[in-house]
Amino acid sequence: AGAQVVGKAFTNAVRQEIRMSEEAAKRHAQNKSTSAHAAETARMGMTLDEAKQILNVEKLSKEEVDKMYQHLFDANDKAKGGSFYIQSKVVRAKERIDQEMQLEGNKQGPDSTGGS
Repeated sequence: AGAQVVGKAFTNAVRQEIRMSEEAAKRHAQNKSTSAHAAETARMGMTLDEAKQILNVEKLSKEEVDKMYQHLFDANDKAKGGSFYIQSKVVRAKERIDQEMQLEGNKQGPDSTGGS
């Protein structure tokens, strides 16, 4: 019975954190111009800086992001005693960074597929 109470409390805390994060992102986006980056922040509920902090990356390098994502995702695997909440934050951070890299790629133009 105690585990069930703790489980419900944890679930409620996660839901509240997600809701508050989304609300904060919406407020943040309203204070900025309606650029594509602000729209993505509101949609994803996480700023680019937050995503970079979660994945512990400095710059938007696909290799570095993928490496840190895989490491943190595996380290927080629930089957290995990790935290599902943290693992989900890692997934959301990677999604946010991937979206940002896609926006940056679109800014550079569609024919930036030079072979090297």
